[in-house]
Amino acid sequence: MDLTPNVFDTLIIGGGPGGLTAAIYLRRFTRNVVIIDKGNSRLAWIPVSHNYPGFPDGINGKLLLDQLRCQLGKYGGHVTPGEVSKLRIEDGLFIADCTGPDGDVTELRAHTVLLATGVADAGMPVERWEDAVASGAVRLCPVCDGFDVMDKRIAVATSEVNPVGHALFMRSFSRDVLLFERADASAVDDDQHAQLKAANVRHIASPLAGVTLTDDLKPVLHTRDGEAYECDVFYPMLGESARSGLAANLGAKTVECDKLTVDAHCRTSVPGLYAIGDVTRGLNQIAVAAGQAAIAATDIHNTLPWALR
Repeated sequence: MDLTPNVFDTLIIGGGPGGLTAAIYLRRFTRNVVIIDKGNSRLAWIPVSHNYPGFPDGINGKLLLDQLRCQLGKYGGHVTPGEVSKLRIEDGLFIADCTGPDGDVTELRAHTVLLATGVADAGMPVERWEDAVASGAVRLCPVCDGFDVMDKRIAVATSEVNPVGHALFMRSFSRDVLLFERADASAVDDDQHAQLKAANVRHIASPLAGVTLTDDLKPVLHTRDGEAYECDVFYPMLGESARSGLAANLGAKTVECDKLTVDAHCRTSVPGLYAIGDVTRGLNQIAVAAGQAAIAATDIHNTLPWALR
Protein backbone atom coordinates (compact mmCIF):
# COMPACT_ATOMS: atom_id res chain seq x y z
CA MET A 1 0.00 0.00 0.00
CA ASP A 2 1.49 3.29 -1.10
CA LEU A 3 0.61 5.86 1.56
CA THR A 4 2.95 8.70 2.41
CA PRO A 5 3.79 8.61 6.13
CA ASN A 6 1.84 11.44 7.74
CA VAL A 7 -0.38 12.44 10.60
CA PHE A 8 -3.76 12.89 8.98
CA ASP A 9 -6.38 15.26 10.27
CA THR A 10 -8.95 12.49 9.95
CA LEU A 11 -8.91 8.78 9.19
CA ILE A 12 -12.25 7.68 7.73
CA ILE A 13 -12.95 3.96 7.92
CA GLY A 14 -15.60 2.89 5.42
CA GLY A 15 -16.23 4.15 1.90
CA GLY A 16 -20.00 3.95 1.67
CA PRO A 17 -22.24 7.00 1.23
CA GLY A 18 -21.55 8.25 4.76
CA GLY A 19 -17.79 7.92 4.63
CA LEU A 20 -17.56 9.42 1.15
CA THR A 21 -19.79 12.36 2.04
CA ALA A 22 -17.71 13.07 5.14
CA ALA A 23 -14.54 12.91 3.06
CA ILE A 24 -16.00 15.37 0.52
CA TYR A 25 -16.85 17.85 3.28
CA LEU A 26 -13.47 17.51 4.96
CA ARG A 27 -11.56 17.94 1.70
CA ARG A 28 -13.63 21.05 0.97
CA PHE A 29 -12.53 22.24 4.42
CA THR A 30 -8.96 21.64 3.10
CA ARG A 31 -8.37 18.88 5.63
CA ASN A 32 -5.78 16.13 5.17
CA VAL A 33 -7.92 13.01 5.03
CA VAL A 34 -7.40 9.32 4.32
CA ILE A 35 -10.40 7.08 3.64
CA ILE A 36 -9.94 3.31 3.87
CA ASP A 37 -12.54 0.96 2.40
CA LYS A 38 -12.62 -2.81 2.00
CA GLY A 39 -15.33 -2.76 -0.66
CA ASN A 40 -18.44 -4.24 0.94
CA SER A 41 -20.84 -1.29 1.12
CA ARG A 42 -24.46 -2.42 1.29
CA LEU A 43 -25.27 0.43 -1.10
CA ALA A 44 -23.79 -1.66 -3.90
CA TRP A 45 -26.65 -4.16 -3.41
CA ILE A 46 -29.36 -1.64 -4.26
CA PRO A 47 -30.65 -1.96 -7.86
CA VAL A 48 -32.48 1.38 -7.71
CA SER A 49 -33.08 3.74 -4.80
CA HIS A 50 -36.13 5.94 -5.24
CA ASN A 51 -36.08 7.74 -1.89
CA TYR A 52 -32.67 9.39 -2.00
CA PRO A 53 -33.26 13.12 -2.66
CA GLY A 54 -32.46 14.62 -6.04
CA PHE A 55 -33.00 11.58 -8.25
CA PRO A 56 -36.67 11.57 -9.31
CA ASP A 57 -36.19 8.46 -11.45
CA GLY A 58 -34.10 6.68 -8.82
CA ILE A 59 -30.41 5.83 -8.84
CA ASN A 60 -28.47 2.58 -8.85
CA GLY A 61 -26.44 2.00 -5.69
CA LYS A 62 -23.14 1.33 -7.46
CA LEU A 63 -23.64 4.39 -9.65
CA LEU A 64 -24.24 6.55 -6.58
CA LEU A 65 -21.01 5.25 -5.05
CA ASP A 66 -19.16 6.00 -8.29
CA GLN A 67 -20.53 9.54 -8.40
CA LEU A 68 -19.56 10.19 -4.78
CA ARG A 69 -16.02 8.92 -5.46
CA CYS A 70 -15.85 11.15 -8.54
CA GLN A 71 -17.01 14.14 -6.50
CA LEU A 72 -14.38 13.40 -3.85
CA GLY A 73 -11.75 13.24 -6.60
CA LYS A 74 -12.56 16.79 -7.66
CA TYR A 75 -11.25 17.94 -4.27
CA GLY A 76 -8.08 15.88 -4.34
CA GLY A 77 -9.38 12.93 -2.37
CA HIS A 78 -9.57 9.26 -3.21
CA VAL A 79 -10.50 5.95 -1.62
CA THR A 80 -7.66 3.66 -0.52
CA PRO A 81 -8.54 -0.07 -0.67
CA GLY A 82 -7.76 -1.90 2.53
CA GLU A 83 -8.99 -3.00 5.92
CA VAL A 84 -8.26 -1.47 9.30
CA SER A 85 -7.72 -4.41 11.63
CA LYS A 86 -6.64 -2.57 14.76
CA LEU A 87 -7.12 0.89 16.22
CA ARG A 88 -5.37 2.28 19.29
CA ILE A 89 -4.47 5.59 20.91
CA GLU A 90 -0.89 6.57 21.66
CA ASP A 91 0.43 9.98 22.71
CA GLY A 92 -2.86 11.63 21.81
CA LEU A 93 -3.01 10.20 18.29
CA PHE A 94 -5.11 7.43 16.79
CA ILE A 95 -2.95 4.70 15.26
CA ALA A 96 -4.48 2.21 12.84
CA ASP A 97 -3.05 -0.96 11.34
CA CYS A 98 -4.28 -1.10 7.75
CA THR A 99 -3.88 -4.16 5.53
CA GLY A 100 -3.88 -3.46 1.82
CA PRO A 101 -4.99 -5.73 -1.05
CA ASP A 102 -1.41 -6.96 -1.38
CA GLY A 103 -1.31 -8.04 2.27
CA ASP A 104 1.12 -5.33 3.34
CA VAL A 105 0.33 -3.63 6.65
CA THR A 106 0.66 0.15 6.92
CA GLU A 107 0.46 2.12 10.13
CA LEU A 108 -1.70 5.21 9.83
CA ARG A 109 -1.78 8.08 12.33
CA ALA A 110 -4.57 10.61 12.69
CA HIS A 111 -5.82 13.28 15.06
CA THR A 112 -9.43 12.11 14.65
CA VAL A 113 -11.20 9.00 13.34
CA LEU A 114 -14.61 8.71 11.73
CA LEU A 115 -16.21 5.26 11.57
CA ALA A 116 -18.62 4.64 8.70
CA THR A 117 -18.32 0.86 8.82
CA GLY A 118 -21.99 -0.08 8.60
CA VAL A 119 -23.49 -3.40 9.64
CA ALA A 120 -23.03 -7.09 8.89
CA ASP A 121 -26.20 -8.93 7.93
CA ALA A 122 -27.22 -12.28 9.36
CA GLY A 123 -27.79 -15.12 6.93
CA MET A 124 -30.96 -16.38 5.31
CA PRO A 125 -31.10 -19.34 2.88
CA VAL A 126 -32.15 -17.60 -0.34
CA GLU A 127 -31.42 -19.25 -3.67
CA ARG A 128 -29.49 -17.12 -6.20
CA TRP A 129 -29.17 -14.27 -3.71
CA GLU A 130 -27.60 -11.75 -6.09
CA ASP A 131 -30.17 -12.36 -8.82
CA ALA A 132 -32.98 -12.14 -6.27
CA VAL A 133 -31.78 -8.78 -4.93
CA ALA A 134 -30.95 -7.36 -8.37
CA SER A 135 -34.43 -8.19 -9.69
CA GLY A 136 -36.24 -6.84 -6.65
CA ALA A 137 -37.61 -10.26 -5.68
CA VAL A 138 -35.75 -9.89 -2.39
CA ARG A 139 -35.66 -6.47 -0.76
CA LEU A 140 -33.88 -5.37 2.38
CA CYS A 141 -35.54 -2.17 3.57
CA PRO A 142 -39.30 -1.63 3.92
CA VAL A 143 -38.75 2.04 4.77
CA CYS A 144 -36.71 2.53 1.58
CA ASP A 145 -39.01 0.93 -0.94
CA GLY A 146 -42.40 0.02 0.51
CA PHE A 147 -43.99 2.40 -2.00
CA ASP A 148 -42.29 0.54 -4.86
CA VAL A 149 -44.09 -2.74 -4.07
CA MET A 150 -47.59 -1.28 -3.84
CA ASP A 151 -50.32 -3.96 -3.97
CA LYS A 152 -47.89 -6.83 -4.54
CA ARG A 153 -47.90 -10.14 -2.66
CA ILE A 154 -45.45 -9.43 0.13
CA ALA A 155 -43.69 -11.91 2.42
CA VAL A 156 -41.86 -10.77 5.54
CA ALA A 157 -39.75 -12.77 8.00
CA THR A 158 -39.88 -12.04 11.71
CA SER A 159 -37.05 -9.96 13.15
CA GLU A 160 -35.45 -10.27 16.55
CA VAL A 161 -36.66 -6.86 17.71
CA ASN A 162 -40.40 -6.25 17.25
CA PRO A 163 -41.02 -9.38 15.13
CA VAL A 164 -44.34 -8.17 13.70
CA GLY A 165 -43.46 -4.51 13.14
CA HIS A 166 -42.27 -4.75 9.54
CA ALA A 167 -45.23 -6.88 8.46
CA LEU A 168 -47.64 -4.36 9.97
CA PHE A 169 -45.69 -1.53 8.32
CA MET A 170 -46.08 -3.18 4.90
CA ARG A 171 -49.88 -3.21 5.26
CA SER A 172 -49.68 0.49 4.33
CA PHE A 173 -48.72 -0.67 0.85
CA SER A 174 -50.52 -3.98 0.26
CA ARG A 175 -53.52 -5.97 1.45
CA ASP A 176 -51.61 -9.23 0.85
CA VAL A 177 -48.92 -9.58 3.52
CA LEU A 178 -47.65 -12.86 4.98
CA LEU A 179 -45.42 -13.10 8.05
CA PHE A 180 -43.06 -16.07 8.34
CA GLU A 181 -41.22 -17.39 11.37
CA ARG A 182 -37.45 -17.68 11.02
CA ALA A 183 -36.84 -19.97 14.04
CA ASP A 184 -38.36 -23.06 15.64
CA ALA A 185 -39.67 -21.09 18.62
CA SER A 186 -42.26 -18.51 17.60
CA ALA A 187 -41.19 -14.91 18.09
CA VAL A 188 -44.82 -13.72 18.12
CA ASP A 189 -46.61 -13.35 21.46
CA ASP A 190 -50.36 -13.22 22.10
CA ASP A 191 -50.62 -9.43 21.90
CA GLN A 192 -48.72 -9.43 18.60
CA HIS A 193 -50.97 -12.19 17.25
CA ALA A 194 -53.91 -9.90 17.99
CA GLN A 195 -52.21 -7.03 16.13
CA LEU A 196 -51.63 -9.25 13.09
CA LYS A 197 -55.25 -10.42 13.12
CA ALA A 198 -56.58 -6.88 13.41
CA ALA A 199 -54.43 -5.80 10.44
CA ASN A 200 -55.36 -8.91 8.41
CA VAL A 201 -51.74 -10.11 8.16
CA ARG A 202 -51.52 -13.85 7.69
CA HIS A 203 -49.08 -15.50 10.10
CA ILE A 204 -47.36 -18.69 8.89
CA ALA A 205 -46.43 -20.61 12.02
CA SER A 206 -44.17 -23.25 10.49
CA PRO A 207 -40.58 -21.93 10.35
CA LEU A 208 -38.90 -21.05 7.07
CA ALA A 209 -36.70 -23.75 5.60
CA GLY A 210 -35.47 -21.80 2.59
CA VAL A 211 -36.37 -19.60 -0.36
CA THR A 212 -36.18 -20.51 -4.04
CA LEU A 213 -36.96 -18.53 -7.20
CA THR A 214 -39.30 -19.36 -10.05
CA ASP A 215 -38.12 -19.02 -13.65
CA ASP A 216 -39.58 -15.49 -13.72
CA LEU A 217 -37.83 -14.61 -10.43
CA LYS A 218 -40.74 -14.86 -8.02
CA PRO A 219 -39.70 -15.89 -4.50
CA VAL A 220 -41.13 -19.16 -3.19
CA LEU A 221 -40.95 -19.57 0.57
CA HIS A 222 -40.65 -23.14 1.83
CA THR A 223 -41.61 -23.98 5.39
CA ARG A 224 -40.62 -26.91 7.58
CA ASP A 225 -44.04 -28.52 7.22
CA GLY A 226 -43.46 -28.97 3.49
CA GLU A 227 -45.67 -26.11 2.30
CA ALA A 228 -44.60 -23.56 -0.31
CA TYR A 229 -45.83 -19.99 -0.72
CA GLU A 230 -45.19 -17.98 -3.89
CA CYS A 231 -45.03 -14.20 -3.48
CA ASP A 232 -43.94 -11.21 -5.53
CA VAL A 233 -41.38 -9.88 -3.06
CA PHE A 234 -39.70 -11.10 0.12
CA TYR A 235 -38.27 -9.03 2.94
CA PRO A 236 -35.96 -11.40 4.87
CA MET A 237 -35.30 -8.87 7.67
CA LEU A 238 -31.87 -10.41 7.99
CA GLY A 239 -30.95 -9.05 11.35
CA GLU A 240 -27.73 -7.18 11.75
CA SER A 241 -24.67 -6.63 13.85
CA ALA A 242 -22.88 -3.29 13.68
CA ARG A 243 -19.24 -3.34 12.64
CA SER A 244 -18.29 -1.42 15.77
CA GLY A 245 -15.48 -3.59 17.13
CA LEU A 246 -12.73 -1.05 16.48
CA ALA A 247 -14.57 1.55 18.55
CA ALA A 248 -15.73 -0.88 21.23
CA ASN A 249 -12.14 -1.99 21.81
CA LEU A 250 -11.33 1.63 22.64
CA GLY A 251 -14.17 1.73 25.16
CA ALA A 252 -16.87 3.36 23.03
CA LYS A 253 -20.38 2.77 24.32
CA THR A 254 -22.55 0.34 22.37
CA VAL A 255 -26.19 -0.74 22.66
CA GLU A 256 -28.38 -3.33 20.92
CA CYS A 257 -26.92 -5.04 17.84
CA ASP A 258 -23.49 -3.64 18.85
CA LYS A 259 -24.52 -0.21 17.55
CA LEU A 260 -22.61 2.83 18.74
CA THR A 261 -24.27 5.66 20.61
CA VAL A 262 -23.30 9.14 19.46
CA ASP A 263 -24.21 12.65 20.51
CA ALA A 264 -25.74 15.42 18.40
CA HIS A 265 -22.36 15.96 16.69
CA CYS A 266 -21.89 12.22 15.96
CA ARG A 267 -19.18 11.92 18.64
CA THR A 268 -18.81 8.58 20.40
CA SER A 269 -17.91 8.34 24.08
CA VAL A 270 -14.21 8.25 23.08
CA PRO A 271 -12.83 11.78 22.48
CA GLY A 272 -11.87 12.32 18.84
CA LEU A 273 -13.73 9.22 17.64
CA TYR A 274 -16.82 9.84 15.51
CA ALA A 275 -19.35 7.42 14.00
CA ILE A 276 -22.04 7.84 11.34
CA GLY A 277 -24.51 5.77 9.36
CA ASP A 278 -25.70 2.25 10.05
CA VAL A 279 -22.98 1.54 12.63
CA THR A 280 -24.78 3.99 14.94
CA ARG A 281 -28.08 3.61 16.71
CA GLY A 282 -30.91 4.97 14.58
CA LEU A 283 -32.58 4.73 11.19
CA ASN A 284 -30.58 2.90 8.52
CA GLN A 285 -30.96 5.20 5.49
CA ILE A 286 -28.60 6.65 2.90
CA ALA A 287 -29.97 10.14 3.57
CA VAL A 288 -29.39 9.75 7.31
CA ALA A 289 -25.79 8.65 6.76
CA ALA A 290 -25.17 11.62 4.46
CA GLY A 291 -26.69 14.04 6.95
CA GLN A 292 -24.64 12.63 9.82
CA ALA A 293 -21.54 12.89 7.64
CA ALA A 294 -22.07 16.62 7.18
CA ILE A 295 -22.60 17.10 10.93
CA ALA A 296 -19.57 15.03 11.93
CA ALA A 297 -17.23 16.51 9.32
CA THR A 298 -18.13 20.06 10.33
CA ASP A 299 -17.58 19.30 14.01
CA ILE A 300 -14.24 17.63 13.24
CA HIS A 301 -13.12 20.68 11.27
CA ASN A 302 -14.16 23.07 14.04
CA THR A 303 -12.49 20.92 16.71
CA LEU A 304 -9.11 20.61 14.99
CA PRO A 305 -6.58 23.45 14.92
CA TRP A 306 -7.40 25.91 12.14
CA ALA A 307 -6.06 25.01 8.70
CA LEU A 308 -4.85 28.51 7.79
CA ARG A 309 -3.72 29.29 4.25
